[in-house]
Amino acid sequence: MTELMLKYFRDKQQKVESENIYDTQCPYCSMQCKMQLIEQRIVSRKKQKTIGKDNPTSQGRLCVKGMNAHQHALHQDRLKQPMRRIGDEFEPISWEEAYQLITEQFVNIQREDGKDALSVYGSASITNEEAYLLGKFARVALETKHIDYNGRLCMASAATAANLTFGIDRGFTNTLQEIPDTRCIILAGTNIAECQPTIMPYFEKAKENGAYIIAIDPRETRTTELADLHIKNIPGSDIAIANGILKILIDLDLIDHDFIAERTEDFTEVKKYIETINLDDVVKTTGVSLDSLYQTALVFSREPSGMIFTARGIEQQINGTETVRSFLNLLLATGKIGKEASGYGAITGQGNGQGAREHGQKADQLPGYRSIENVADRQYIANVWGIEEQQLPGKGVSAYEMFEKVIAGEITSMFVVCSNPIVSNPNANLIKKALKQLRFLVVSDLFLSETAKLADLVLPATSYLEDEGTVTNVEGRVMLREASYPIQGEAKHDWEILCDIAHQLGKGDYFDFSHAEEIFEELRIATKGGKADYSGITYEKLRQEQGVLWPCPSPDSTGTARLFEKNFAHKNGKAQMAVVPYQSIKNKPRLSKEYPLYLTTGRVMSHYLTGEQTRKSPSLAARDIEAFLEIHPHTAEKYGIEADSLVRVTSAKGWIIVRSRISKAIRKDTVFVPFHWTEKQNVNQLVSDELDPYCRMPGFKMSVVRLSPAN
Repeated sequence: MTELMLKYFRDKQQKVESENIYDTQCPYCSMQCKMQLIEQRIVSRKKQKTIGKDNPTSQGRLCVKGMNAHQHALHQDRLKQPMRRIGDEFEPISWEEAYQLITEQFVNIQREDGKDALSVYGSASITNEEAYLLGKFARVALETKHIDYNGRLCMASAATAANLTFGIDRGFTNTLQEIPDTRCIILAGTNIAECQPTIMPYFEKAKENGAYIIAIDPRETRTTELADLHIKNIPGSDIAIANGILKILIDLDLIDHDFIAERTEDFTEVKKYIETINLDDVVKTTGVSLDSLYQTALVFSREPSGMIFTARGIEQQINGTETVRSFLNLLLATGKIGKEASGYGAITGQGNGQGAREHGQKADQLPGYRSIENVADRQYIANVWGIEEQQLPGKGVSAYEMFEKVIAGEITSMFVVCSNPIVSNPNANLIKKALKQLRFLVVSDLFLSETAKLADLVLPATSYLEDEGTVTNVEGRVMLREASYPIQGEAKHDWEILCDIAHQLGKGDYFDFSHAEEIFEELRIATKGGKADYSGITYEKLRQEQGVLWPCPSPDSTGTARLFEKNFAHKNGKAQMAVVPYQSIKNKPRLSKEYPLYLTTGRVMSHYLTGEQTRKSPSLAARDIEAFLEIHPHTAEKYGIEADSLVRVTSAKGWIIVRSRISKAIRKDTVFVPFHWTEKQNVNQLVSDELDPYCRMPGFKMSVVRLSPAN
């Protein structure tokens, strides 16, 4: 081919092809992997692909969800203009009309039903800027105490336990980079291989380096395959396991006396209780062998370093806070915290599960992890916001309890942001009833979700590709998500929607922002001196450092890689150990003739939360097209369940129908159903509405059910 011909083809290709590259990061799990969307235009057709980008957390890795995230963001079903309900249908309206409707309804409802009749239901998938602004919006623009968020269903017990024990809650006390150097790892109720796949290489490297890994889970999973010891316990028996291990540590004098004396409180009371425990009772209660308990105690105590990681398996229980505290007792008793390669990690679920719980979305919280019931904290935030302290509303109620308030007639309107509570909450039938009962329901989302379908007004929000802002990942690293993709249709950023509504309500002076970075600058001031101090972080620093671990209290600070090296965050500098009786909750679900099997729930790799986004991705939806019931072959035979057959699963709260998947990977007394599906496959319809007394977490991971073929 001549040079002239080559030039011809090159020129022709340049005319019909173009390529744009958009920096962003994954919208799904708490690893928040950095990535790039590469979009090529060939003639009149666009072709997209996503690739990983190097960063300190995931080092360029992506899982199958991240590689295909753009498919939902660019899906044809994206909401692109406001939609108003007319009868059983939705019709498009302008933003001006939408804002006018919101203003009229909010003003009328508060005049007739009181200020607290309005409520706000937030999200752990929005940016720090939007989480911060949502809390301010509820308390300043709406002047209501009723705000909470879907992170209450995810991280609340671990956060509460860490605050009670250490005085502060940052997901990891150490960095991810320390995991490969630790000598013993306990994974309690976490299936990281499917829920946070790009974190797995850290644990695999630890294994290569000789670490002994212990996994506690009623099921065999891709994560337990990595373990040297798999403790396959009865669901909900985790406190008994931790207490049994602690008894062995104390009986064999394998504890760190100096650390306990110098850096903890209340060990004497804990020891006194632990001495009353009978290990034979622990074995009976947990279904775990005595050898496994001894092996765990001996290895964890004798190795020079160790880490404990918890996740929803032990946290999503109605005594989840105390369950986590029982495992933190093990860390403190052995002195394995505040040191290199020794510490605690709560494996955050949602993308911004850490940051979203720090800046004011929770009913009892103000920005920077300040308390809404603390006078000094209230005064500080009131000064930042330019209002009087007494103008700040008081403490509201948790996410699920807001729906109970709806049923009781105390809440008559709700603004839902980037969440799908009809699927994600327990006792889903009550949630649907409450949403239908509202006088006015507004939903801001990407799609017409199950919740949005019940709304009076739906507002189109921007996706991760379009919405710039910061998020805080699993290890407490604040990261800047660049987002420059063209906005789809008339969609708006959630922070922009909040500012617009505030202006309509006459509170625009408090919400005069034109860019996410401006909101972050106010957030920096609001968090200064708080537990979660972001005041030394700027967008420029985040770009330079590729993320900063908080607390970062000054401009010259580089952040805090390891917590508690010298002191814990309580005023006296000591950690608080806790007496945690196994029977701390008397109304835990128990097996009976009517409900003879335990039910536990969880994720699968190809889906995320309620599945509203991942089911819009053809590459992900095709991997798991429906929910399923994982059941042991012995149990299946006992109840007449055939392989790949439809099964009715019934609890005291309702029933669902799912397809059986027979597997020896699960205990004979336990079945498992993932929670990413809706309607008659929504496993949360079976979950009780009992809540953890400390953090108001529902008990998703332990219900009791019966099975029958769905003929």
